[in-house]
Amino acid sequence: MPQPAFDFDVIVLGAGASGLMCAATAGQRGRRVLVIERANRIGKKILMSGGGRCNFTNYSVEADNFISANPHFCKSALKRYNQWDFISMVGRYAIDYEERKHQQLFCRDSAKPILDMLENECLQAGVEIRTHCELSTVARAEDGGFVLSVEQQGRPGTLRCQSLVVATGGLSIPTLGGSGIGYQLAEQFGLKLVPRHAGLVPFTFSDQLKPICERLAGLALDVEVSCNGQHFSEAMLFTHRGLSGPAMLQISNYWQAGDTLSIDLLPGLDATAWLLEEKQQQPRSRLKTRLTIHLAKSLVAELQALWWSADDDTALAEMPDRQLREIGAQLNSWQLKPSGTEGYRTAEVTLGGVSTDDVSSKTMEAKHCPGLFFIGEVLDVSGHLGGFNFQWAWSSGYTAGQFA
Repeated sequence: MPQPAFDFDVIVLGAGASGLMCAATAGQRGRRVLVIERANRIGKKILMSGGGRCNFTNYSVEADNFISANPHFCKSALKRYNQWDFISMVGRYAIDYEERKHQQLFCRDSAKPILDMLENECLQAGVEIRTHCELSTVARAEDGGFVLSVEQQGRPGTLRCQSLVVATGGLSIPTLGGSGIGYQLAEQFGLKLVPRHAGLVPFTFSDQLKPICERLAGLALDVEVSCNGQHFSEAMLFTHRGLSGPAMLQISNYWQAGDTLSIDLLPGLDATAWLLEEKQQQPRSRLKTRLTIHLAKSLVAELQALWWSADDDTALAEMPDRQLREIGAQLNSWQLKPSGTEGYRTAEVTLGGVSTDDVSSKTMEAKHCPGLFFIGEVLDVSGHLGGFNFQWAWSSGYTAGQFA
């Protein structure tokens, strides 16, 4: 009996969010689909995301929530499969979820039901999933498909497919399977790459702020942070290495080495006007006493050491207005220059990736290599914090699954 031209219609590289969504969608079209995953289990990043509760999408998803060299690229996929489509599927599976700040949606108990749902969708569609499966090489077949050399638990093998979908993710959190293989495949088949760096990542410091952060580790407060014309109002967290929390993760996407962050420690309050008013109304009070109305005592103590160390016991009435204005300005615009970030080890996304110039926004197929698709984080599309990267995974995966 002659061997079939293809073992599978579609092979998906990577069993993460976008890969599983793509596989289920293609399988529902009647395609014979195989997903290969190098890790020992599928969906590791899904399970750990959102503190283990998976911030799976957001009630409000716009193109402005994404970063790409081509800001229009994401629009078609987001329209083809939007947040309401995914929420509908979550509803069909009766997964309990809740809305948090900024319209973010999280599983109420655990991320596992989301992964179970995707796995069941694949099962119902006849998708085969193989873990512990390492890709060695990919070559173009004479008949237009692809030939893959793989190794599964020490056993080499060859697979053939008509369509190949690269859903290998980025370089972020390598302990969960992040690797650069998707970028290598893109270059192999002539696609350009946009320079990559860690995104949604905490900042580190090597100057006088480092010991301050160590002493304040664990303290969180709401701030507004800005850099390069972007600003976010979220929580900031001091850590032993520097600054983290949603505000810092968000602004890290726009920060470049050498840039300065501007942090408003009292968002919504004109600190200068307030301090001058306090001087009139509470002239015998000390500055640190009044500041603890708005800020933690430990943080006030550190700021005092930085900005008015010689006036520890000085009453507000004895502090010059000029000095209070300077302190007020610093409270509303604390200028900090990070030495760097924690890098891919803790980054939630990889910025940059496969250039969208070389990929169809309508199908996710490489423009000059028929049958080759790129989806999810491997592409030069990164979302803000808040469920947007998962929505991109669902949207891009679904789109490719319609055409692969």
